[in-house]
Amino acid sequence: MRRLAAILAADVVGYSRLMGVNEVGTLAALKLHRKELVDGKIGEHGGRIVKLTGDGMLVEFPSVVNAVACAADIQRKMRERNIDIPEDRRIEFRIGVHLGDIIVDDDDIYGEGVNVAARIETIAKSGGIAVSGPVRDNVGNRLDLLFEDTGEQKLKNIEQPVRVYNVSLDPRAASVEQTPQGNLPQREKPSIAVLPFLNMSGDPEQEYFSDGITEDIITDLSKISGLSVIARNSVFTYKGKPVDVQDVSRRFNVTTVLEGSVRKVGQRVRITAQLINGKDGTHLWADRYDRDLTDIFAIQDEITRTIVEQLKVKLLPEEKKIVGQAPTENIDAYTYYLRGRQFLHRHSRAYYTLARRMFSKAVELDPLYARAYSGIADCDSFLFLHYYENIAVESILATSAKALDLEGGLSEAHASRALALSLGERYPEAETEFERAIALNPNLYEAHYFFARASFAQGKLDQAARLYERAIEIKPDDYQSQILLIPIYRSLGRDKDIIYAARAGIKLAEAELALHPDNPRPAYLGASALAEIGEIARAREWTSRALAIDPDDILTQYNAACVYSLLEDAEPALDLLARLLPHANHETKAWVKQDSDFAKLHNHPRWQKILELVT
Repeated sequence: MRRLAAILAADVVGYSRLMGVNEVGTLAALKLHRKELVDGKIGEHGGRIVKLTGDGMLVEFPSVVNAVACAADIQRKMRERNIDIPEDRRIEFRIGVHLGDIIVDDDDIYGEGVNVAARIETIAKSGGIAVSGPVRDNVGNRLDLLFEDTGEQKLKNIEQPVRVYNVSLDPRAASVEQTPQGNLPQREKPSIAVLPFLNMSGDPEQEYFSDGITEDIITDLSKISGLSVIARNSVFTYKGKPVDVQDVSRRFNVTTVLEGSVRKVGQRVRITAQLINGKDGTHLWADRYDRDLTDIFAIQDEITRTIVEQLKVKLLPEEKKIVGQAPTENIDAYTYYLRGRQFLHRHSRAYYTLARRMFSKAVELDPLYARAYSGIADCDSFLFLHYYENIAVESILATSAKALDLEGGLSEAHASRALALSLGERYPEAETEFERAIALNPNLYEAHYFFARASFAQGKLDQAARLYERAIEIKPDDYQSQILLIPIYRSLGRDKDIIYAARAGIKLAEAELALHPDNPRPAYLGASALAEIGEIARAREWTSRALAIDPDDILTQYNAACVYSLLEDAEPALDLLARLLPHANHETKAWVKQDSDFAKLHNHPRWQKILELVT
């Protein structure tokens, strides 16, 4: 079986010399480093040790970011552990990381991806990390690391040259002189994280407006090819929390941070904004805008263009036209749209219904408002998908088509259409639209999440895993993708990844359930993860809680059946399946047939009756 994977190869520098000097001491020291540091860090980052080769190891990771973060953690800690050790007796690792195609054979892996990782490791510096171009591209600005371009390298027994980057563990100390002459590092894009603007209105009900301003500034900045912008879902993990700007800069590896506040009172709005140097905390620019509410788009445009000027970013001709382009001329329509978007983020039947009303009101006020049409399409898709509302897929397609007719480059509209196409099982068309949405906005969480879901429905498990993993990178609090990866990892034989995904998913689901106790989804998904790690009592408790919150919800029934099956409570699982399948759509029935959660029911006398309901 083939799959795409992040591969880490490591070995000890000068191992033969160390063994010649002190064989017993070297072996004991290496064993201690592995026990106290290396193995734990690999497990912490979700890695799987594939093989050990004396002084070296080969490790597979579900995520490129996890692989590089693990390598950096190990090398930083090894520096600390070696401080008091004489240089000629130090054990120092060199590490190579590559993202590539591998062949899986039982517990072992082979192929070009493994070979390239092993060859990159041989040219890494002592105590350092070297990575391939695909690794560097996928990590982006997500880690507090600097990548120094060494150019294309000819690696032994690898046909094509590979672009290799050295990783600096201390970006502030990195310099151009560290790079070989003639292979100067590519200039990194200016980068920015836009923190959630504070709601200063004294009214929690106005939170939607400050959040909306933040999201729209992120959207405008993301349209600029010369600027790297952290995704909305990542920065919103700081919402409502005390923030240290320099910590934000380090976490996201960005040069600048924008923070601000919004006060909306009647038809007046006051917005403050300050652009801060993330490395030293100094202010690069700050301003305050006291305007009529009708000037809101002009304010956003001024902030965006000021950031562009401050960071000396050159706009392409087409970017000059679209940056700051008002989505609507009607401020009331915009206000309804922001309210709808806030409701949409809360993910429940009642909120989807409320969101649809807000988007519909926005369209009523401005029939040319493309984003509002996209919002309506999403609400209808979610109500159809999660709650089996009597909504025609063709109607959803027509709504998303209207959005694209009005604004063809709107990534959200392409994602909306892709979701509707996947609901109609028109998967090749859906895939094209998903890819277009991601090309327009690589940080669009919904595109990755629903593309993963459609891939799983088709049995494309490797693709589904990659897309869910990318969704998690975009949205760090994404409990859904973490837990939905569990059956995929099981089917792919990635057993160690299951435990990591389950534990992360439980922690995130618990936090979500505390925030939204009326939503059954974190309860039933969290229950399935608890079942995976053997916490039987809590799994049953969470399942009961989900069924109590919304006993008539088909998705709740389906997922509760999954949990009961995992717990080998066959009768309640079969009862729930028998109850929901007569009302289920084709996709849900397809999931029943292929979902490995139900494997323990296959030998039960009632299973054949379930299959009859599926067909």
